Amino acid sequence: MYMNTKVIPVKLRVSDIKQYIYCPRVIYYQYVLPVERKITRKMEYGREEHLELDRLEKRRKLKRYGLADGKRCFHTHLYSPRLDLEGKLDMHIITDKGLFPVEFKHTGRRVSLNHKYQVAAYAMLLEDKYDTIVRFGFVYLHLRNEVIPVEITPGMRQYVRQVLNKINRIVTEQIMPEAPRRKNRCTDCEFRKFCGDVG
Repeated sequence: MYMNTKVIPVKLRVSDIKQYIYCPRVIYYQYVLPVERKITRKMEYGREEHLELDRLEKRRKLKRYGLADGKRCFHTHLYSPRLDLEGKLDMHIITDKGLFPVEFKHTGRRVSLNHKYQVAAYAMLLEDKYDTIVRFGFVYLHLRNEVIPVEITPGMRQYVRQVLNKINRIVTEQIMPEAPRRKNRCTDCEFRKFCGDVG
């Protein structure tokens, strides 16, 4: 007899949005066909760098964010029942001018699209937590020592909701997404060995 084996996650995570934009197949391997994930040296190094960034950030002034003063909050767990979405935000800044989510990235590359939408998703979670509108966030690129402002537009909010719907469809209908068009993303992917069509 056929058994329905569909798995529906209780809550999606902000990191799922980032992963989906980078490669939708990551979602498939996390939720539909879970595979063993090995902690790579790169992942361990990233965690160590985050701790160092936290330590340094506490001593820095907010001028780099274009803010005169404010309160920093680190590693806040956020959840929105409306979006059924959760995540742990690296940092957010509370000022008289509003709230500003900040994501730390240990990279020498430019800010990428998936990082911007990660910030947008965190902005939406902050909006629900504080019952306010978040208009800007930041990505801090550690190796470039750059702070990149991200405007949170209505279009970005809409796209985040669309991605959440697409992720839910992958999971509930157990759909294997197409391989990403940019195959260079597959080179260092931890799931590459499970994809038979990326070379």
